Amino acid sequence: MTENGTIEQIRAWAKKYAKERGWVLNTDERQLNTVLRGLARNKERLGEQYCPCRLRSGDPEKDRIIICPCIYHEEEIAKEGKCHCNLFFKKRSE
Repeated sequence: MTENGTIEQIRAWAKKYAKERGWVLNTDERQLNTVLRGLARNKERLGEQYCPCRLRSGDPEKDRIIICPCIYHEEEIAKEGKCHCNLFFKKRSE
């Protein structure tokens, strides 16, 4: 699969994942595309969609916790309204 194909596949997954949890994806398309590109690059090069904003140790067992969605995202969204990578956001109340 091409990187663009992988990006679109991850975008579709992330959109569905966010919707199921009552969240939204980053509305800043430029920032969103940067994160999606990083996830796609990691998926193609490393075999997993590691969070592009977290440092990998190189040990696949230890690094499992930073495969998107990482173990930190729910707590970050609850506390800060967004995950560290700026991929998932709480919906704004209107």
